Amino acid sequence: MQRFKLIVEYDGRPFVGWQRQENGPSVQATIEDAIKKFAPGEAPRVIGSGRTDAGVHALGQVAHFDLERDMTPDQVQGALNYHMQPRNTVAIVKAEAVDSEFSARFDAVKRHYVYRIANRRAPLTFDAGLKWHVKTPLDHEAMHDAAQILVGQHDFTTFRHVACQAKSPVKTMDYLTVEREGDEVRLLAGARSFLHHQIRSIVGTLKLVGAGNWTKADVQAALDARDRQALGLNAPPDGLYFKHVEFEG
Repeated sequence: MQRFKLIVEYDGRPFVGWQRQENGPSVQATIEDAIKKFAPGEAPRVIGSGRTDAGVHALGQVAHFDLERDMTPDQVQGALNYHMQPRNTVAIVKAEAVDSEFSARFDAVKRHYVYRIANRRAPLTFDAGLKWHVKTPLDHEAMHDAAQILVGQHDFTTFRHVACQAKSPVKTMDYLTVEREGDEVRLLAGARSFLHHQIRSIVGTLKLVGAGNWTKADVQAALDARDRQALGLNAPPDGLYFKHVEFEG
């Protein structure tokens, strides 16, 4: 039995999310079904570093699974990319053999996300579904300034989906940065773990600041309220990407 670590890239639009579900195709199921095609008789379980929602993308999701069949990492990568359907929605960027104790989920010490906003009047063509289209001009410097309120350890109840299954709303945000390049505004976030919809809720709230509808004080008040009803806006999944994962060592 060999355990393999995967670096996974995917377009989240065709999927109900990372986790296998009964109501539609998932990234997890897509990879597991591909393994069954080149390793018949095995019942693989692919474990990811994070559970992305429907429509959320990944540049560097990390996953692991165990395989009884004797294969090299290159063979695993090639077989997975060949058998995964539909084409051009999920790609295994890298596969490597790891120790049987390795866990993509529990050994992760920091997860990094990026949220992309297309801040322009013109409609999106190539980036439709891959960025949040916001026509109103955004002040990214005001957004960044307000974002620093949320850095550190806080009770993020306001920024937590009502269906979130985390045991506690208290999380530590290691960094939260808002920057602009041309007509793209990007929010970058890093933490050991996140609450359900936490980043989307933060992005939506900071968008209100950038548009001049909210102030930095309003963000502080929303955080202090510890009440989902105090949230300004929940951003769509379109612009959210699971960027990469850090592990010990």
